Amino acid sequence: MASPSRSGVFAEATDQRLEAYAESISFDSRLYEQDIRGSIAHADMLQSVGLISETEFTQIREQLEVIRGRLDRGELPLRFELEDIHMHVEQALIDATGDVGRKLHTARSRNDQVSTDVRMWVRESLDQIDALLLDLQRAFLSRCDADFDVILPAYTHLQRAQPVLAPHYWLAYIEKFQRDRERVADCRKRVNQCPLGIAAVAGTTLPIDRRHTAQSLGFEGITANSLDTSSDRDFVLESTFVLSMIASHLSGWAEEWILWSTVEFDFIQIPQQFCTGSSIMPQKVNPDTLELTRGKSARVMGSLQTLMLLVKNLPLAYNRDLQEDKPPMFDAFDTTRAMLELATPIVAGATLKRKSIAARIEKGYLDATTLMEWMIQKGMPQRTAHHLVGAIVGEAMKREVPLAELPIDELSRLSDGQIDASVMDVLGTQNAVAAFRSEGSTAPDRVREQIKVWTERLFN
Repeated sequence: MASPSRSGVFAEATDQRLEAYAESISFDSRLYEQDIRGSIAHADMLQSVGLISETEFTQIREQLEVIRGRLDRGELPLRFELEDIHMHVEQALIDATGDVGRKLHTARSRNDQVSTDVRMWVRESLDQIDALLLDLQRAFLSRCDADFDVILPAYTHLQRAQPVLAPHYWLAYIEKFQRDRERVADCRKRVNQCPLGIAAVAGTTLPIDRRHTAQSLGFEGITANSLDTSSDRDFVLESTFVLSMIASHLSGWAEEWILWSTVEFDFIQIPQQFCTGSSIMPQKVNPDTLELTRGKSARVMGSLQTLMLLVKNLPLAYNRDLQEDKPPMFDAFDTTRAMLELATPIVAGATLKRKSIAARIEKGYLDATTLMEWMIQKGMPQRTAHHLVGAIVGEAMKREVPLAELPIDELSRLSDGQIDASVMDVLGTQNAVAAFRSEGSTAPDRVREQIKVWTERLFN
């Protein structure tokens, strides 16, 4: 059976090699739900403007529901010669209703039909991603109170820098994923414009009502230019960019916790149900889920690169190249969804290794900057204090002791008498953390404020 897309202009049958080469049913069949909803809305609009009768609309709607059921149950055969899911649905409708089914494609092209289906799929998938991001934020937030007394070293250049409260770390990831959610929401606005009615490229001479269809399908508005709409895949690229940012954040988190789970760091224990063993080394508990998250992030970013190359030199308007947008788009969403689904239980179930962290928290002179700022408050210029504290750290390193264990008389000697016993109020990681004041810092009161803010945002 020839595809309904082949008109009477063709004198020869399609080469079977082209049928196999050009098919997209092997991957776009997952759009069937959106295609049927879009077709019902389109038929409803055709009936409302008098292009089909109410009886014809009822027949079309009822039969499309039957086709939906057949697809749900896997009972509709998928054939290469019908090219894509849109032709399969239409052909099944024609087989069941004859000329009534042939009227469904009035004032519609596969160009606007495909764009509508994909926009609906992306819109729903973005909503799913947002819900998963919210779950992950809540998992991090749920750790904050329980871990409030744990002090961790913050790193720059992967070298110990300053002490921070553990919940300050968790709040940092909540911030990252909030930006991701904001990008999702912003992207969704541009996705949620209805293309139906632009037809192939120039619109239609028939008296359709595009806003009727848009409203029926839950779109916020309609696309403005038929020529642009026919070729537009910005929304596919933009949504995949948003996913790439999410993947980047997940990969950074995974890398951090992989490091933290090593004997060298010994900060955290990953839930064993998300780890694997070794085929030869019986002691191994490998953080494979995190490693795969780090690795799978490359697939998402690779999908974005594929899509950008796909559209970079296409002339207006529609070109068949655009058929190839779906495999990378589907893969990017599927991969990101899988990463998020596993990230949440790992975050919720991981255990900070408090004894190990506490045993080494005074290493690395995390309180050096706090000492410098203490001296600044005593009136010393920043650069002078910076140089002097460096010398003090050097002396502590020679003695292999923390700053808080240097004798007061030695501190006084090194600072020409400018350091006295009151300096002990800021030395040591506990005192250093307590000394912070600025908004956005790891100061305990500031962290409590942020926990309250995020609790209200994420749970109310």
